[in-house]
Amino acid sequence: MQNTSKLKLFTKGDIGGLTYILANNIVNYIIVIATLSGVLKWPKELVYGRVIPGMSIGLLCGGLYYTYMAIKLSKKEGKVDVTALPSGVSTPAMFVMLYGIIMPLNYAIKDPYLAWSAGVAACFIGGFVEFCGGIIGPFMKKYIPRAALLGTVAGIGFIWMATQGVFDLFGDPMVGLPVLLVGFLGVFGGYLFPKRIPPFAVAIVGGVIYALVLGRTHIDFSGVGLFAPNPADSIKALLTGFKLIVPYLSIIIPVSIYNFIETMDNVEAANAAGDNYSVREAQFADGINTMISAIFGGVIPNTIWLGHAGLKKTGATVGFSWLGGILLALSGLFGLFTFFSALVPPAIAAITYLWCSIVMLSQAYYACDKKHFAGIGIAMVPPIADFLYTQITGAVGLADIYTETLPTGLLGYGNEVTSRLLASGVMWNGVPAVKAGAIVIGLIIGSLTIFIIDRRLDKAAIACFMGAVMSTFGFIHSAGLGFYPTSPFTIGYLIMTVICLLLHMNRKKWIQEIENYEYV
Repeated sequence: MQNTSKLKLFTKGDIGGLTYILANNIVNYIIVIATLSGVLKWPKELVYGRVIPGMSIGLLCGGLYYTYMAIKLSKKEGKVDVTALPSGVSTPAMFVMLYGIIMPLNYAIKDPYLAWSAGVAACFIGGFVEFCGGIIGPFMKKYIPRAALLGTVAGIGFIWMATQGVFDLFGDPMVGLPVLLVGFLGVFGGYLFPKRIPPFAVAIVGGVIYALVLGRTHIDFSGVGLFAPNPADSIKALLTGFKLIVPYLSIIIPVSIYNFIETMDNVEAANAAGDNYSVREAQFADGINTMISAIFGGVIPNTIWLGHAGLKKTGATVGFSWLGGILLALSGLFGLFTFFSALVPPAIAAITYLWCSIVMLSQAYYACDKKHFAGIGIAMVPPIADFLYTQITGAVGLADIYTETLPTGLLGYGNEVTSRLLASGVMWNGVPAVKAGAIVIGLIIGSLTIFIIDRRLDKAAIACFMGAVMSTFGFIHSAGLGFYPTSPFTIGYLIMTVICLLLHMNRKKWIQEIENYEYV
């Protein structure tokens, strides 16, 4: 009998997803506004009249298109439990764009409008690179083991989202701990309140009301007004900006490659959760949405987000995607971000961080062959370097000591500062080397581990060789793109390649395989 049910455009489960999309994007918007208005002193007309509306239009396009993809998938497979791909501002790219491109340019040329034009151009180029990822993304998905893909996602989610979630919940325990309890009753315990109301939705809505009663949040309509973008001005700025960002291509291209790999990883996570989306279509959409954002004045790329599995667990379908896109667009066009930021307490965003990241971690192990668990664990480690690097450099920066490009091509500290950090027991040795291209490094060493487990040393040699290629051109282990054929990382990967090939070609003479071997 044919299934006549249709995918619902909004469900109770979409409440949690909507909070996830809004809260996390609001945090990113606040960072952008604080950096451009507060630190760089850009005029409000530029920040609220061009940057924020442009970003919001890009997010609107993403929310609507991923809703369309979900509806299309639902009709194709005859399912009514399809969850749209979560999307939003790319947080890693946001920090790189703000602090690696816009800020130094702004200080150098002392003209916020020219610096904005460079940001627009950088964003557009980033979108184009993401679009190109749609061409090679399916190839990468075919040949990179699932455990390595999901392991990198799990590592990013655990180290950035889970830790932030726990810390923010305990940072305000009177709000955070009750919200944690009620939310977890639904997402992990499988409980429902009367009339099948999900506890997670109660935690979100009730948490906002509870925080208002306690005085932790408030309602604030200041800053509300109409801010319509002008694409004609943005296109002029785009053409001007191309000339300014040539020296920064070594930053823009790697972070854009990171973006399309992140999208590929997260679509793979959605596939593992049961929603078989096209990696290629998602990457094309990401790139186009980012380019649209730039055309309207935005400076930050879009990306597919982590957390699809968690949203699916709570019953989210497509409502959070299309409604989230519309609300974010309206907020950007009418200056409502001050209202949202004042209304939603950090603990509410924290619980969305926590449950999404833990579900991603669990899914990585659930969706893969148990013999590949070691590969997942190895792939999770490099993103920790990103976290450590950010925390340590931020703390050391309080003493006005900043990173520098070292003779080895890394971005870190000289011998004196490094020695003092190590002498103080700080985990710093090797951190800058792994931080540079962490997600790609995770894919390489995760794949290497899995190929060794599968006793395919020929494939392991390919993984090592890709590490050598990436190192040679500065995509990993380097502060920027370049040509580094004598890099110790390049040489190290090449030695590994040769060892793998020699052992593979002489596998019946030089090494012996233990039958039914288990490493646990």
